[in-house]
Amino acid sequence: QVQLVESGGGLVQAGGSLRLSCAASGRTFTDYHIGWFCQTPGKDREFVSAISWSGVNTYYAGSVKGRFTISRDNAKNTVYLQMNNLKPEDTAVYYCAAANRTTLYSTTYSSTQPYGYWGQGTQVTVSS
Repeated sequence: QVQLVESGGGLVQAGGSLRLSCAASGRTFTDYHIGWFCQTPGKDREFVSAISWSGVNTYYAGSVKGRFTISRDNAKNTVYLQMNNLKPEDTAVYYCAAANRTTLYSTTYSSTQPYGYWGQGTQVTVSS
Protein backbone atom coordinates (compact mmCIF):
# COMPACT_ATOMS: atom_id res chain seq x y z
CA GLN A 1 0.00 0.00 0.00
CA VAL A 2 0.96 3.65 -0.26
CA GLN A 3 1.07 6.28 2.47
CA LEU A 4 0.31 9.92 1.66
CA VAL A 5 1.24 13.04 3.61
CA GLU A 6 0.01 16.51 2.64
CA SER A 7 1.77 19.74 3.54
CA GLY A 8 1.82 23.38 2.53
CA GLY A 9 -1.53 24.55 3.82
CA GLY A 10 -1.94 27.74 5.80
CA LEU A 11 -3.59 31.14 6.06
CA VAL A 12 -3.38 33.47 3.08
CA GLN A 13 -5.17 36.61 1.94
CA ALA A 14 -7.45 36.57 -1.05
CA GLY A 15 -5.44 36.82 -4.23
CA GLY A 16 -2.48 35.07 -2.67
CA SER A 17 -0.87 31.73 -3.48
CA LEU A 18 -0.03 28.46 -1.78
CA ARG A 19 1.65 25.28 -2.98
CA LEU A 20 0.42 22.05 -1.51
CA SER A 21 2.58 18.94 -1.58
CA CYS A 22 1.55 15.31 -1.36
CA ALA A 23 4.46 13.06 -0.48
CA ALA A 24 4.08 9.33 -1.00
CA SER A 25 5.90 6.39 0.52
CA GLY A 26 5.48 2.65 0.38
CA ARG A 27 4.55 1.15 -2.96
CA THR A 28 5.95 2.32 -6.30
CA PHE A 29 4.72 5.88 -6.84
CA THR A 30 4.08 5.40 -10.55
CA ASP A 31 1.58 2.65 -9.69
CA TYR A 32 -0.86 5.41 -8.77
CA HIS A 33 -2.89 8.24 -10.20
CA ILE A 34 -3.23 11.08 -7.65
CA GLY A 35 -6.18 13.32 -6.95
CA TRP A 36 -6.80 16.35 -4.76
CA PHE A 37 -10.12 16.86 -3.00
CA CYS A 38 -11.34 19.49 -0.58
CA GLN A 39 -13.86 19.36 2.22
CA THR A 40 -15.65 21.91 4.38
CA PRO A 41 -17.64 21.09 7.52
CA GLY A 42 -20.91 19.34 6.82
CA LYS A 43 -20.15 18.73 3.16
CA ASP A 44 -18.84 15.82 1.14
CA ARG A 45 -15.35 15.85 -0.28
CA GLU A 46 -15.26 17.68 -3.60
CA PHE A 47 -12.95 17.06 -6.51
CA VAL A 48 -10.30 19.72 -7.15
CA SER A 49 -7.69 18.29 -9.48
CA ALA A 50 -6.07 15.04 -10.57
CA ILE A 51 -3.05 13.77 -12.44
CA SER A 52 -2.40 10.45 -14.12
CA TRP A 53 0.43 8.17 -13.05
CA SER A 54 2.66 9.42 -15.86
CA GLY A 55 1.79 13.08 -15.42
CA VAL A 56 0.59 13.29 -19.01
CA ASN A 57 -3.08 13.78 -18.19
CA THR A 58 -4.34 16.44 -15.78
CA TYR A 59 -7.87 17.31 -14.75
CA TYR A 60 -9.43 20.26 -12.94
CA ALA A 61 -12.72 21.26 -11.42
CA GLY A 62 -14.28 24.18 -13.22
CA SER A 63 -13.99 26.41 -10.18
CA VAL A 64 -10.19 26.15 -10.10
CA LYS A 65 -9.32 25.88 -13.77
CA GLY A 66 -6.90 28.62 -14.71
CA ARG A 67 -5.94 29.25 -11.07
CA PHE A 68 -4.60 25.89 -9.86
CA THR A 69 -1.92 23.73 -11.47
CA ILE A 70 -1.23 20.11 -10.60
CA SER A 71 2.11 18.45 -11.30
CA ARG A 72 4.11 15.49 -10.12
CA ASP A 73 7.77 14.66 -9.69
CA ASN A 74 7.99 10.89 -9.83
CA ALA A 75 11.67 10.97 -8.85
CA LYS A 76 10.65 12.65 -5.58
CA ASN A 77 7.42 10.66 -5.10
CA THR A 78 5.55 13.95 -4.77
CA VAL A 79 2.54 15.63 -6.32
CA TYR A 80 2.11 19.37 -6.11
CA LEU A 81 -0.92 21.63 -6.29
CA GLN A 82 0.01 25.23 -7.08
CA MET A 83 -2.90 27.42 -5.99
CA ASN A 84 -2.91 30.98 -7.31
CA ASN A 85 -5.41 33.82 -7.02
CA LEU A 86 -6.98 32.17 -4.01
CA LYS A 87 -10.51 33.09 -3.02
CA PRO A 88 -12.28 32.84 0.36
CA GLU A 89 -14.44 30.07 -1.09
CA ASP A 90 -11.30 27.95 -1.54
CA THR A 91 -11.11 27.65 2.25
CA ALA A 92 -11.24 23.94 3.11
CA VAL A 93 -9.23 20.96 4.21
CA TYR A 94 -7.39 19.60 1.19
CA TYR A 95 -6.71 15.89 0.83
CA CYS A 96 -4.62 14.00 -1.67
CA ALA A 97 -5.58 10.48 -2.62
CA ALA A 98 -4.16 7.63 -4.68
CA ALA A 99 -5.95 5.45 -7.21
CA ASN A 100 -4.41 2.32 -8.66
CA ARG A 101 -2.87 2.78 -12.10
CA THR A 102 -5.17 0.08 -13.51
CA THR A 103 -8.21 2.24 -12.80
CA LEU A 104 -10.13 3.56 -15.81
CA TYR A 105 -9.08 6.99 -14.67
CA SER A 106 -10.28 9.18 -17.51
CA THR A 107 -13.90 8.53 -16.52
CA THR A 108 -13.57 8.20 -12.74
CA TYR A 109 -11.00 10.74 -11.58
CA SER A 110 -13.51 13.18 -10.07
CA SER A 111 -15.23 10.59 -7.90
CA THR A 112 -13.87 9.48 -4.53
CA GLN A 113 -14.62 5.85 -5.43
CA PRO A 114 -11.40 4.85 -7.22
CA TYR A 115 -9.15 6.27 -4.50
CA GLY A 116 -8.10 3.63 -2.02
CA TYR A 117 -5.60 5.67 -0.09
CA TRP A 118 -5.96 9.10 1.50
CA GLY A 119 -3.74 11.50 3.36
CA GLN A 120 -4.65 13.20 6.62
CA GLY A 121 -5.41 16.56 5.00
CA THR A 122 -4.01 20.07 5.24
CA GLN A 123 -6.03 23.17 6.09
CA VAL A 124 -6.20 26.07 3.64
CA THR A 125 -7.77 29.27 4.89
CA VAL A 126 -8.24 32.28 2.61
CA SER A 127 -9.19 35.55 4.27
CA SER A 128 -11.09 38.28 2.48
